[in-house]
Amino acid sequence: MKTFYATAEDIKPTVKWCVIDAEDVILGRLATEAARRLRGKHKPIYTPSMDTGDYVVIVNAGKIKLTGNKREDKVYYWHSRYPGGLKSKTVREELEGRFPERVVMRAVKGMMPKNKMGRTMFKKLKVYAGSEHPHAAQTPESIVINVTHKK
Repeated sequence: MKTFYATAEDIKPTVKWCVIDAEDVILGRLATEAARRLRGKHKPIYTPSMDTGDYVVIVNAGKIKLTGNKREDKVYYWHSRYPGGLKSKTVREELEGRFPERVVMRAVKGMMPKNKMGRTMFKKLKVYAGSEHPHAAQTPESIVINVTHKK
């Protein structure tokens, strides 16, 4: 038996669009499912060195859930590259700010490969804070992540 290796001709007809509603879904579980679909690990033609993934649209990113005290305790740091330029924001500040979708994007990006192909796959992620998205023409399938935090 010969090992299957996907080629560009095999991948092109299998690319789909899917929509994930993030309302009341735990951030980590949402990010793992989105990363899995972006990489193509849910398909039988998955090949680690090829981009076999789908396009993923996440809506209601501003309404995600976090377990424990992460909303107050988890802090995102970055540096402006100027002396004394260490900046920080908590998850609560980020979710209440102008771009709440960045919390989801950061979580998914951390689960993607750290190389050129991972950056290419990450570009197929579209995240929106509200319930509206401009990708209806692609006729995406809706995915329900039914693992929510019961508290």
